[in-house]
Order: sequence, then C-alpha cells, then structure tokens
Amino acid sequence: MSYKIIRLPEVKDKTGLSRSTIYLRMSQGRFPKSISLSERAIGWVEQEIEQWLGERIAMTKEANNE
Repeated sequence: MSYKIIRLPEVKDKTGLSRSTIYLRMSQGRFPKSISLSERAIGWVEQEIEQWLGERIAMTKEANNE
C-alpha cells in the first residue's frame, strides 16, 4: 500500500479549516492526527483526510434528510 503525505497548506485547502481549528480538533480527537516526517516537519495521510471529509459530507446529508 502506498501513502501520499500532504502538508498543512494542502490540508487547509482541502478542508477549508484554519490552522488553529485543525490543531484544536486534533487535540479533541475530532480530526486525523498528523505524523512526524522529521524533527521539524509533519504531514497528514491524504487518505485519512479524504475519509474525514467523506464522513462530514455523509453527516451533513443525513442531518438534512431528517
């Protein structure tokens, strides 16, 4: 299995969330955790971000159908 790692600017673009919101939700367990790439670099597994987005979309559609 191959993984694509994306950095913060791309995560922000994909989700529409700000940096502070991403880190807040990560600390609350409501957003995928980042992974360490080196001493000073982190990234996210793109598939985990896509899955998170898919869950948000599904939740919104369910809420709108009620």
